[in-house]
Amino acid sequence: MLHEPAVVISTDNAASKKSKLGIILFFAYTIIYSGFVLIGLTKPELMGLELIGGQNIAIIYGFGLIVLAIVMGFVYNYFCTKMENKLNKN
Repeated sequence: MLHEPAVVISTDNAASKKSKLGIILFFAYTIIYSGFVLIGLTKPELMGLELIGGQNIAIIYGFGLIVLAIVMGFVYNYFCTKMENKLNKN
């Protein structure tokens, strides 16, 4: 039984643009996460302040980081797919 590859592997003309987007999103997330770490290191009492619904800043910021990572993943996937479709036409 002969098994062919599911997709044809060829050169990805969008690779450099996808890499650039990935690096931009990485540094954006790193800066936002660094803010969380800096608050925790320099002003830990701020993390205990209650904001929304009785939740403290640490919980809100922490869940915000998780949601941001998920949203950035969807953004990355959307734009990479768009770039691949545009630049890898045969």
